[in-house]
Amino acid sequence: MGDLVCAVDAGTGSVRAGLYDRKGALRARATRPIGMSRPVPGWAEQDSEAIWRAAAVAVRTALAEAAASADDVAALGFDATCSLVLRAADGTPLDLGGAGEGGRFDTIAWLDHRAAAEAALCDATGHAVLAYSGGRISPEMQIPKLVWLKRQRPDLWRRLGLAFDLADFLTWRATGAAARSQSTLACKWTYLPQRGGWQRDFLDGVGLGDLMDRAGLPERATPVGGVVGTLSPAAAGELGLAAGIPVASGLIDAYAGALGTIGGHDAAERHEHFALIAGTSSCVMGFSADPRPATAVWGPYLGAALPDLWIAEAGQSASGALLDHLVRAHGTTPDGATHGAIATRIEALRAEAGGDLAAELHVLPDFHGNRTPFADPRPRGVLSGLALDSSFDGLCRLYWRTAVAIALGLRQVVEHLEAQGYSPRHLHAAGGHARSPLLMQLYADALGRPVTRSGGEDAVLLGTASTAAAAAGWHDSVAAACAAMRQDGRSFLPDPRAARAHARDYRILRRMQAHRLEIEAMAADAIVPPPLPERTAP
Repeated sequence: MGDLVCAVDAGTGSVRAGLYDRKGALRARATRPIGMSRPVPGWAEQDSEAIWRAAAVAVRTALAEAAASADDVAALGFDATCSLVLRAADGTPLDLGGAGEGGRFDTIAWLDHRAAAEAALCDATGHAVLAYSGGRISPEMQIPKLVWLKRQRPDLWRRLGLAFDLADFLTWRATGAAARSQSTLACKWTYLPQRGGWQRDFLDGVGLGDLMDRAGLPERATPVGGVVGTLSPAAAGELGLAAGIPVASGLIDAYAGALGTIGGHDAAERHEHFALIAGTSSCVMGFSADPRPATAVWGPYLGAALPDLWIAEAGQSASGALLDHLVRAHGTTPDGATHGAIATRIEALRAEAGGDLAAELHVLPDFHGNRTPFADPRPRGVLSGLALDSSFDGLCRLYWRTAVAIALGLRQVVEHLEAQGYSPRHLHAAGGHARSPLLMQLYADALGRPVTRSGGEDAVLLGTASTAAAAAGWHDSVAAACAAMRQDGRSFLPDPRAARAHARDYRILRRMQAHRLEIEAMAADAIVPPPLPERTAP
């Protein structure tokens, strides 16, 4: 048996592959970009075959960089965004409307909000599944998207034979086995393992009584760390790996990040350690031994990351995506070099300003709705205090104040979790933001608690590698694999000198939220989103 495992992470804009040894050390990593179509505002589509090809190139590149052979790899694991892949019964892609890169746009991306009306239809059922999704079904979940497909594209619904979360599609593409992971089904498909799995009366109530057959869904999900099958000869040839190695059940990317950051902590202290997965969106996630349903918090989900433990997820729909948007709107490509140059200039501008940079600028960062604490996809962002400044320094000031608003939005998320009985005393960060010392210190300051960059160079890949290690038989459980492969990094502590400015800005953020409700009500001549939670201002 080889002494490496391979982990593949299919994100929003790229696919990454990493090779890990038995101690959790990253031996090599490679990245391949993937595209996205935005045919209508609020819609987002991708090409699943292009994603698979990107994964194949990334794996082969990582093997070459590690000077490793196919025989060195003992098992393979996948994680991905919670995007919905649509296939005909014979496995061919169902084209949503436009030609993809050598294939078709057959995938409704996770951030697509076309199914908002269908999500409201799900909410109107009042079914018990709502208690395990924060009281509301998000249009980012799969059931509303499938209701949309059946209602709005009956031509595609009639041809539908397989529907996958993206991670499950990748394991299917690797093995030919149409198994589904408990991570994907519990989080995005209203599958309740604690109640026997599928809730047929709910599916009937939203018009999806035929979903099981139409989407090729199994009666039971495969546990995280379980083996869905072995790598097929065809897939092995594409990936450059050995046929016959075990392929672990897939994970939603944020939940892989939770494994890579907090999955290895001792059970006695686990409830105080939460994962902060900060990339295109931001998620705050924590484990518990018992279910703790909470409003505007996705879950709790049983076995979605660590078998036999519950996990809950709160967060923001757009964080890194918002920072990218600001850069793009300024006419610049939002790549790593650009973000790095902006961060460097922000540090210099803050030093000149005595730390409190651009205090006249204020941002409501809900450009793609508010996940927590309002569970409402309708709110939009607000900018206050803009001047006629199109310079690079002007961009840096706006970027900084937007980052501050995102950090304070996370503070609101954490306070909401605390009000619901959770104890997120220490956050462990992963994702693109974790690579920025500027953002890590900002998060520690705004949240008023330690933030540790965990999981080595890539906690999401590490979490997926831990499931591959369990599938390979290196460990008797995913928890044991996480503990053996755990990688801790630098901790950022709150700077008390920043507390006063953040308290001021937090009061302003909450006041702007209240004003936005007033303006929306005036514009619509009706009261729309729910009121702010009652809370004493700092």
